[in-house]
This record gives sequence, structure tokens and C-alpha cells, in this order.
Amino acid sequence: MKIQILLGSTRPGRVGKEVGEWVMQHAQSREGVEYELVDIADFALPLLDEPAPPMMQQYTKDHTKNWSSKISEADGYIFITPEYNHGVPGAFKNAVDYLYHEWVNKAVGFIGYGSAGGVRAVENWRLISAELQMADVREQVRLYLDKDFENYSSFKPEDHHQDQLAKLFEQVEGWSKAMLTVRKTS
Repeated sequence: MKIQILLGSTRPGRVGKEVGEWVMQHAQSREGVEYELVDIADFALPLLDEPAPPMMQQYTKDHTKNWSSKISEADGYIFITPEYNHGVPGAFKNAVDYLYHEWVNKAVGFIGYGSAGGVRAVENWRLISAELQMADVREQVRLYLDKDFENYSSFKPEDHHQDQLAKLFEQVEGWSKAMLTVRKTS
């Protein structure tokens, strides 16, 4: 089983990269599952530029085909999302919108960060993931810029986040395994 940790900010000077490295560090101790950190910035996706809707899977652009291939490898996901203006980051939403079938019947969990712990972005993602037929898990990690980032820039998570992260891993792994069965029968 493979879980991808999607780093959802492309902003220069972003703090999400440190969060992703922290998540990967803890994921290495998980048994029976492979974790991979996927940075959407590495795919340089322009604003959605495919002529056909993603549901049709008639991709014409190499960047879309590469993105589809990468996302198709996973059985589940953990989205690391900042909160921008009470919502999801545009670049991350754009990346998700490129695809459809690649997300269907897979599990997703969330790690949010921002002045309010990213909770509003995560709530937005829950609505989006429901439309994509994803199984979102209840546990989430909320990281606050004023508590978990020294000078709002250097990631120094409070200790209790390790317990939240462990529960998030358990739930995403459990639901990812369950969704394998759903994908096989659909």
C-alpha cells in the first residue's frame, strides 16, 4: 500500500516544506505501508489547460499525463494545506482539479496550517474530496503559525501533534486498505 503526502503550497518561502519533512520523518516508522512526499511545485502545472473535462481522462498535455501517472500510484493521500483567505490555496486546488478518476475511492487525511490551524481550508477540502468520491478521515493535524512556527517561519511543532499525526496515519492507512476493496469491486 502506498500513501502520498501532498505538499500543497507553491509559494516562495513556504513553511509547508518543513511540515512535509516532519511528516515523512514520522512516516518512516510505519510498517506495511510506503509513504512518499509529493511536492506539487515539482509539476509546474499551469492553470487548468486541458480541453476535455478530467472525468473523460483524455489528457493532451505532458504535464497532465505526468501528474496523472504520479497520483495514480497511491492508494491514499495526506494533504498538507495552508489556509489562504479562509480557503484552499489556488495552486493546490488547480492541481487537484486536473484529475478525477485518479482520486476516486481513495482515502484522504489533512494537515492544515495557518493563523487558525488551517481548519477552514480543511473544511473546504472535505467538500471537494466528497465530490471526488474520496473517503476523508476524521483526524486532522492543526498547526498554528503563532504556536508551531518560531517567528511565523521556522517549524517547531508542539509535542502533542505527534499523537495527532499517529492517529492520522492510522486512519488514512485503515481507510486506504478498505478502499482497495471498493476499487476492486467498482
